Parts: sequence; structure tokens; C-alpha cells
Amino acid sequence: MANSRIEKLKSAAGYIVFWVIAAILCLAYHMWLPAGAIICLGLVFLPTILLDGLAKQKYIFTLLSFSALFVVLPVLAIIYLLTVKGFPAMSWEFISKPPTNMMRDGGILPAIVGTTYLVIGTLVFAVPIGLLAAIYLSEYAKPGRFTRIVRLAIVNLAGVPSVVYGLFGLGLFVMMLKLRTSILSGSLTLAVLTLPVVITAAEEALSSVPRSFREASLALGATRWQTTVKVVLPNAVSGIVTGLILGISRAAGETAPILFTVAAFYLRDLPHSIFDQAMALPYHLYVISTQVPNAPPKMQWGTALVLLIMVLGMNLVAAIIRTKFRRSKKW
Repeated sequence: MANSRIEKLKSAAGYIVFWVIAAILCLAYHMWLPAGAIICLGLVFLPTILLDGLAKQKYIFTLLSFSALFVVLPVLAIIYLLTVKGFPAMSWEFISKPPTNMMRDGGILPAIVGTTYLVIGTLVFAVPIGLLAAIYLSEYAKPGRFTRIVRLAIVNLAGVPSVVYGLFGLGLFVMMLKLRTSILSGSLTLAVLTLPVVITAAEEALSSVPRSFREASLALGATRWQTTVKVVLPNAVSGIVTGLILGISRAAGETAPILFTVAAFYLRDLPHSIFDQAMALPYHLYVISTQVPNAPPKMQWGTALVLLIMVLGMNLVAAIIRTKFRRSKKW
């Protein structure tokens, strides 16, 4: 018992010496923030060496609980701040009228409509391609070089910065295919950006369906395609829809991809076709925050609040759909 306590004290002493040296080095180079972070981390994790048994387990559980709380706090802070700052701007005129007085007054109706069109266009292009690709990878693809290349491409697409997607859309859809700066070009660009999320989520949902379901269907004489459509897809729809809406909600808040392909600085009228330019909430928020002098702060906060409501609304729909379909599962 005494030897064990001595070993713990030695470990704790070495731990303290290491963290003290690291903090001193940071302070020597006037790196105050890293030094403070190192000291705090040292104080937090030191009890994991000194404590033992049930006390250590309780301390780690408390630490994990606080970590989860720190993940939620920024979200709550953002919602609270945008609600307090943006709610004074909310009115029927604000969401139903176009901007006036060089976007210092009026509403944001063209930006709301443009964002809605882009979301619908992204859905139209991303859903069929992403779902079919996920079905192929989950149900038909055999291990090999081609499958590895496809998976590698999906991973790389997920890591590409959004501004690169914007330049890609400008070069391919706007200039090469002559689609001009339009809703169609923006929707195609956002669909490409969303594809990695859609494919990954759909493939995970399809893979989560038990293999025995497929075997039972095939044993009854169904073809592989019939098994996929009538057995696998219905049992994976909650995960597919959730991933799809999360991907679309991300696309709804992107600024860089639409900057080059669809976004207009100011439009008083609504778009009449998919070949027209459109205003969009993320870009409009950027414009009135940086390009419009003396713009009322409530216009900026109100626009941000409307965008947040749209994104959180999509996430809420995803959560409701997921809950509904999970309750209907019998496995």
C-alpha cells in the first residue's frame, strides 16, 4: 500500500515538473494564453494520478460531463445572442419586403427566397446522385482498387475548402458549361459540396441494417435490387434523411461557393427562372456587415437570426424524422 502511494507521488511529481516547465517556457516567450491553458489542464488532470478506485472513476465521469456541457454552451450562447440582438428587427415587413435605401431599410425577402431556391436545387441534384452512390458502395461494390479510389475521392471531397468549390463551380458551370451566374450554377456547386456528407451518411445508414434481413429476402427469391429497395432502404431511411438534411443545412449557410456562382449584391425583384441570379442570406449578411456603410446593426442581427432559424429548422425536421422512424423499427 505504501509502495503504491509512493509510486503515485513520484508520477504526480514528474507530471507537475513537466507541466511547470512547459508553462515556464510559454511565459518566457510571452505566450500568456498557452501558459494559462497548460496550467489549467495540469490542474484538471492531476487528480487522475492521485485518486484511485471509485473516487477516480467519479472524478473522470464529472470531467466528461463538464466536457459535454462545454460543447453545448457555445450553441446556447449563439442562439441567445442572436435572439436578443436580432429579435427587435423581426417584423412582417422585414421578412416580406425587399431591401430599400441601399439595404439600410426594408426587408430581406429576396434573400430568403434565393436561399430557399438554392436549398431546393441542391436537394434535386444531391439526393439522387448521393443515394445511388451510397447504394452502390454498400450493396454492390466489391473490395478492390476502384472502390478504394471512390472512397478516397469522397474523403478528399469532404476536406476541400468551400472557397475551392466556389472556384470549381465558376470554372465548370459558369464558364465552361455557359450556365452563367445563376441559381442553377449555385445549386450544382452546393450539390457537389454536399455529396460527401450525403454519401457517407447514407452508406452508414444502409450498413446498419442487419445482414440477416438481406439474406432472408434473398432466400425468399427476391433479387438484390428488390431486396435493396423494399427491405434495406425502408429500414435505413431515418439515417439517410438525417444525413441529407444535415448536409443541406450546411449548404444553406455557405457563402464562398455561392459568391462566385449565384449571389447578387442587390436585387429588388425575385428571380423568375433558374438562370437568374439571386440574393442569398449568407452573402447578404456578409454584404450588409462589411460593404454597406452605416447599416443598422439590427438589420445584420435580424438577417443572422433568420438564417439561424432556417438552419435549426432543418435540423429539427431531421431529428423529428429520425425519432419517428426509429420508433417504427422492430429491431
